[in-house]
Amino acid sequence: MVRRAFVRSCVFVAFVSWALFTLLGTYVVRNGEPAALAALQQSLVNHSTLLAWWITWSCYVQVIGPIAILLLIAAVLMKAWRTRILFSIVMLLLSWRAADLLQHYFARVRPMDWVVKHETAFSYPSSHAAIAFGFYGLWAVMIYWSDLPAGVRRISALLLAALTVAICWSRLALGAHYVTDLVGGALLAIGLVAAGLAVVPIAPFRIAGRS
Repeated sequence: MVRRAFVRSCVFVAFVSWALFTLLGTYVVRNGEPAALAALQQSLVNHSTLLAWWITWSCYVQVIGPIAILLLIAAVLMKAWRTRILFSIVMLLLSWRAADLLQHYFARVRPMDWVVKHETAFSYPSSHAAIAFGFYGLWAVMIYWSDLPAGVRRISALLLAALTVAICWSRLALGAHYVTDLVGGALLAIGLVAAGLAVVPIAPFRIAGRS
């Protein structure tokens, strides 16, 4: 019963997330960025640029690739974490590729306030935000619901959640995205993770296995 309720909840979250993602993307392509969010973006551009640049690298293949390799090695050595590790890598790849493909569908032009690097790919959804929520954010939740000591769980989850938010901030500080691009990336990743949890036979969350 608990598993069925969990699956239904995941399907619901996936449906709502993707519906909101599609509606938001359609709206901003037709109407542009809402004025209040555009003002927020402008207020963050070109602040703490060096820090933002280092943080934004956490979603580039030069960083995420070695992390994935280390996780695969850990999956071989740590049977108890194998499902969670493999699930996270699948979600990483899906979030990454889905964001890239959907950028071409929505074809939203990036803001012109770029700092450090002029990125020419389309803007909505943000692949950085998708990776941040579909990988780092996912790990924050998985660790929090794991059987690790309470202190380790809370601190690790907090740090990963902070990194997830910081990645999104870095994209605004570097002028690489609109706020709605980041929201879209987050919604896309949340929908993918929720759908994945509905499919995986043994969900990688401790709470899902309870009866």
